[in-house]
Parts: sequence; structure tokens; C-alpha cells
Amino acid sequence: MRFDALELAGAFMVRPERHADERGWFARTFCRDEFTARGLLADFVQCSASFNARRGTLRGMHFQRAPYSETKLARCTRGVVFDVLLDLRPRSRTFRCWHAAELSEENGVAVYIPAGVAHGFQTLTDAAEVFYQITERYVPGSSSGVRWNDPAFRIDWPIRPPILSDRDGGYCDYHEGEWT
Repeated sequence: MRFDALELAGAFMVRPERHADERGWFARTFCRDEFTARGLLADFVQCSASFNARRGTLRGMHFQRAPYSETKLARCTRGVVFDVLLDLRPRSRTFRCWHAAELSEENGVAVYIPAGVAHGFQTLTDAAEVFYQITERYVPGSSSGVRWNDPAFRIDWPIRPPILSDRDGGYCDYHEGEWT
């Protein structure tokens, strides 16, 4: 695996090294030793998957509030998604910055999302699936988010209008000092 640091502090693209032959390919997608050697959290306590039937579906921008903040490792296992990380850590040098990347079943790339960074994605194909490994259990009262089109962040989503849940469409705009 290759770990490519992103502009967002503590975030990485994790690229599998595929070994191919006439049968197809094989690649490691996770190795606790390689993650911990880089100082990354590797104690995943929960795995989740998200299936999205239609192109243009947008899920996000999600995070869990302290003390249940979660680190995630997310990859697209079917189709293609426009994946977005948004730094909501007030003491981070990249606070309020975002990073986007295309994740697909073809490229096999995963994104390492540190605690305090909101995550979301928009499907670029029908029948897209995202698989998550998560360091904290889901705690409904701690689950939160910011609005996908909040002008404070100006995320450049590729498909408008998106297909949204009521929950994702109803998040409030960011307010200065809210996460301090």
C-alpha cells in the first residue's frame, strides 16, 4: 500500500498495490502494522456500507461530535463517487478547507479521514457502493453534519441538483465558533 498525504492535515489517500495475472488481481487494502507505523489509528470497531441506486445521490457532510469523534477509512467498492473531506477541527492548520477525490471500484483507492473531519460523497454512477471502516461505534446523539452547499465552504459538487435525504438537506449552515 502507498500512503499519499493530502492537503488536509492527517488525511491520506491509501492506494493498494495490485498484483495482477491472468486470473485478475490481488491487493492488501488494510494492514494494522502499516497504519500504526505512520501514526494512524487502526483500531476499527465497526464496518458499514452505503448502497446508492442513482447517479447524483449525495450523502454528507457527516461527522460525530466528541467524545465519540470517529476516524474512518472509506473506499468505493462499486461504481464511482466524488468523495469530499471537510476539516472542522478549529486548531487545525487546514480548518474549513476541503479536499475532493474520485474513488472507484476501478482505482481501489481508499481515503483515511481523521476524527474531526466531516465526510460526504456524491455518486457519479448508478449503483455505487461505499465501504467504511470506523474507529468508533455509531452514537445517534453524537451524529451530526453541516449542509452540503454551505457557503462557508463552497464545495464544488459535480451534479446539481443532488438527490438528498431530508436529514442531509436539513443540516444547518456552519457558524463561526460552533466547534471550538
